[in-house]
Amino acid sequence: MDKRDKTNAMRLLDGKKIAYEAFAYSAELTDGEAVAAALGQDARAVFKTLVTVSDKGAHFVFCVPVCGTLDLKKAARAAGAKSVAMLHQRDLEPLTGYVHGGCSPIGMKKRFPTFIDDSALQFERICVSAGRRGQQVCLAPDQLAAFVGAKFVPLAAQTEQ
Repeated sequence: MDKRDKTNAMRLLDGKKIAYEAFAYSAELTDGEAVAAALGQDARAVFKTLVTVSDKGAHFVFCVPVCGTLDLKKAARAAGAKSVAMLHQRDLEPLTGYVHGGCSPIGMKKRFPTFIDDSALQFERICVSAGRRGQQVCLAPDQLAAFVGAKFVPLAAQTEQ
């Protein structure tokens, strides 16, 4: 990959010598499951990065599989907050430096408490946004968690079987 094609998230991982595989896909794809299919990955191993704000104004980052949804009650409990709500899309870039559809848990403007759904632990590697629409990085979940200071907790809403 050309050095100019690397995202800030990739450069940060390179700087810490954390192994990852980079994937590119059409930035026109906005559905997480379609992104997983384009990457040839299991949708349960491709994670979306969601930023929330608590009732007290604190921000938290949550990573859940693209085929699932974030349970806000579980998220609040994990964060030790009374409640959390999704951050308004217009507030995402000024807060994190990332645009909607290209938000990565790696390399935000500021480090926020981060939580990864514990289902990630069943995979050798998971994929997250590389910080730009149309790019993903896949790496070991424990290395991602160590790098961003994340905890593994149950976050995904239970779906009916």
